[in-house]
Amino acid sequence: MSGTRLPVLLVNPSARTENYGKLNVISAIEPPLWCAMLAGYIRRTGLGVDILDAEVSGLTVRETAKAIVDIDPKLVVIVVMGPNPSVSSTPKMDAVKALVQDIKVMQSDAKDIKVMISGLHPSALPARTLSETGADYVCEGEGFYTITNTAAALNDGAEPKDIPGLWSLGAPPAKESLMSPTLLRLPAWDLLPMESYRAHNWQCLGDLDHRSPYGVIATSLGCPFGCSYCNIHALYGGERVIRERLLSDVLTEIDYLVDNYGIRNIKIWDEMFTLKESRILALCDAIIDRRYDLNLWAYGRVGTVTPRMIERMKKAGINWICYGFESAVESVRQGVGKNTTEANFLNAVYECRQNDVHILANYLFGLPDDTLETMQATLKEAKSANFEWVNLYCAAPMPGSQLWEQTDMSLLPETWADYGQYSPKFVPLPTKTLTGREVLAFRDMAFKEYGARKVYLEMILSKFGQQAQDHVREVLRMEVERGRQ
Repeated sequence: MSGTRLPVLLVNPSARTENYGKLNVISAIEPPLWCAMLAGYIRRTGLGVDILDAEVSGLTVRETAKAIVDIDPKLVVIVVMGPNPSVSSTPKMDAVKALVQDIKVMQSDAKDIKVMISGLHPSALPARTLSETGADYVCEGEGFYTITNTAAALNDGAEPKDIPGLWSLGAPPAKESLMSPTLLRLPAWDLLPMESYRAHNWQCLGDLDHRSPYGVIATSLGCPFGCSYCNIHALYGGERVIRERLLSDVLTEIDYLVDNYGIRNIKIWDEMFTLKESRILALCDAIIDRRYDLNLWAYGRVGTVTPRMIERMKKAGINWICYGFESAVESVRQGVGKNTTEANFLNAVYECRQNDVHILANYLFGLPDDTLETMQATLKEAKSANFEWVNLYCAAPMPGSQLWEQTDMSLLPETWADYGQYSPKFVPLPTKTLTGREVLAFRDMAFKEYGARKVYLEMILSKFGQQAQDHVREVLRMEVERGRQ
C-alpha cells in the first residue's frame, strides 16, 4: 500500500545561530553531505526520497515544521550533523526538539507523519534523544540501512520492527551494520540547491567574491585514531576503521559537481584523508589530468603526510590542509590521546611551506592538562609559524567522546545549544589550574592577538591581496557575545 505520499523526507535542520552566533554572516554554508549520501542510497533501493535543507533556505523552526507538514511524507528524518560533525551536531538538538514538537502540533488528524532523528548526537545518546524529543524513532548509526528499512516498512503499511539501529519504545535494538562504501555511489546532489552554498572565508581568501558555489565530497569514512575529545566514532558504532570509496566513484562525483554546477571550491570531508600515500597520489594524478583548476581543502594529520603526498596534493588544487595541532605541548597532547611529536609538526609545516600549501591550524585550549603556561606556549607556536588561518577552540565534552564519559555531569552546559563554541552561555571545562571562564577568556584574547599582528597582516596582503587583508580586519572587529552565564 504505497499510496502517493513521499516515502522519505530528509531534513537538515537550521541552527546556524547555535553553531556560529553572530559569525554566521561570514561562515560557510555547507551542502549537507550526509543527507545527500543517504538520499542517494535510499533512491537506489527504489524508494522515493527528497531533501529539505532548512539551513540554506534560512527557515525558522516553525517554518521548517510547516514545510514538512505541507509535503506530508510518510517518514521525515531529521539528520543532525553539521559542517564539523564532532562539534556541530549537539548544538542543534534544542532546535531539533522544538522542530519535532511543532511537527506533532501542526499535523491534522488526517496526517500521520512518523518522525525519526538520526546523526551523530542521536547515535551517541539514542535513548535520551528519544525521550527528550518525543520523536517516533531514533536512528543509532550511519542510517543507510536503518532509515531505508524503516521507510520500506512504513511504505508497505507495516510497523517497523526488529530493525538494527532503530530505537523506539521497547528494548534497545541490535547495532546497524556499517555501510560498504562501494555501495554509496553518487550522492543525490540534484535534490539540493547547489548554487546557494558558499565556501569558508579562509578557503577563498584569494578570491572572496567567488565563495559560491561550493561542494563537499567524501573519499572515505571513519578514523583509526582515538583522541579523547572526539566523538565521531559514535556514528560508526564505536568502530575505528577506514572505509574507502572506489576512486572511480569519487572522480565521477567530482566530474558531476564541476560539469553540472560549475563548482570549483570543494571540501574533502574525510576525517583522515592523508592516511595512505598511494591512494592520495592516484586520486591527485586523476584530478591533475582533468585540468579543472579546483580550490580544495582537506583534513590532515602531521604524522601521516609525506613530501610526495603534499607536492601532488598542491598540483591537484588542494591548496589548504587543516591540521589538528591541538597543543604545542607534547604532554598535553598525549593526555588526550593525540600522540604526535614536535618533529611531526615541523616536518608537516615545512613541506606545506615548500609547496605553497596553506595551513588551517586547529588548536584546543583548556585540555585537561592545560595550564596558563601551556596555553601561552600554544599561542606562541601558532604565532611563530604564522599560519594563514587559525581556528582556536575550547575543549568541550561532546556526547559520545571519552571526555564526556570522564566529565562530572554537574560541569556540563545547561542546554544543548550551549555546547556551541559561539553560544553566549558557552563555558568550556575547567582544567586542574584554570576555570572554564579563564580558558574562554584566553581563547578570545588569543584569536584577536593572533590576527592583529603586523607580520600576520603583511603575510595575508602578500599572499592573498588587499581584499583579504581588509576581510581579516573586518573579522577581528566582530565581537563574540559572551557572558550570559
